[in-house]
Amino acid sequence: MKILVVDDEQLVRWFLDRALRKGGHEVVTATNIAEAAERLKADEIDLLFLDLRMPGGSGVELIRQVEPPATRLKIIVCSAFITPELEEEFRTKGICMLRKPFKLEELNHTLKTCLEQ
Repeated sequence: MKILVVDDEQLVRWFLDRALRKGGHEVVTATNIAEAAERLKADEIDLLFLDLRMPGGSGVELIRQVEPPATRLKIIVCSAFITPELEEEFRTKGICMLRKPFKLEELNHTLKTCLEQ
C-alpha cells in the first residue's frame, strides 16, 4: 500500500514514515497542502495521512478537493484540532481520525480500522 503522509512537523513525518514502513507500506511525504496535491496527482496513493493545520493551507481544503468517498483513496486525519463539526463531517465521508499526540498502538489500531472500511 502506498501512503502519503502530509504534516509540517518533521518529527511527526519521520515517526509516521518509520512506523508505516515497518508495517510493510511504501511511504511518501509532503510538508504542505500544495506539495500534497501534486503528489496525489503524480502518484497512485492508496491512503492519505493528513494533518489539519499547516502553513499555507488547511488539510480540510485538501480533503474537499479529493472528495471521498467518491474515490478509492482512504484518509486518516491526524490532528489535535478536530472539532465536533469536523468530526461529524469526517464520519459521514468515511474518514478516520487520530488525535495528536498518539501512541504507536493507537496509530496501528486506526490504520487497521481505516483499511477495513
